[in-house]
Amino acid sequence: MRLYWVLPVLAVTACSTPRQQAVAPPAPPQPCEQTGLASWYRVAHQTTATGEAPSPGAMVAAHRTLPIGTRVHVTVVDTGQTVVVRIDDRGPFAKNRVIDLSSAAAMQLGMRQGGVAQVRLQVDTPTGSTCPFENG
Repeated sequence: MRLYWVLPVLAVTACSTPRQQAVAPPAPPQPCEQTGLASWYRVAHQTTATGEAPSPGAMVAAHRTLPIGTRVHVTVVDTGQTVVVRIDDRGPFAKNRVIDLSSAAAMQLGMRQGGVAQVRLQVDTPTGSTCPFENG
C-alpha cells in the first residue's frame, strides 16, 4: 500500500491555523432585590449625606445601607409603576420602612396621597459580586 497521499494531508493539517473557539459574551448584571414599605419625605434639612442641598424635584432617595450614589429601580408592587432613584441620603428612620423617596419620586409612583406603598427595590450587580442589601 502506497502512502504518498498521506504526506500532503499532514502538511496541510500542520500549516492550518487552529480554530478559535467562540467567546461567550459577558453575563448580564444579576439583579438583587429587597421588598418592603416605602415612604416619602419633604425636604427638611440643609444638606443630604452627600453634602448636596436637597432638591424637591430630584429623583433621589434615602436608604440605610446602599452605597451613596447607587441607582435603584423602585417598583410599586400593587400598580407596577417604576422609577429610578439615586441614593443620596441615609434613612429611613422608621424601622418598618426600606426606603424614603423624594417628593418627586413619590409623585411619579402615585404614592404621595397614601404616604406609603409596598415596593420592590432592584439594584443591578456585576456577576460574582454580592448583593448590597442586608437581606440580599
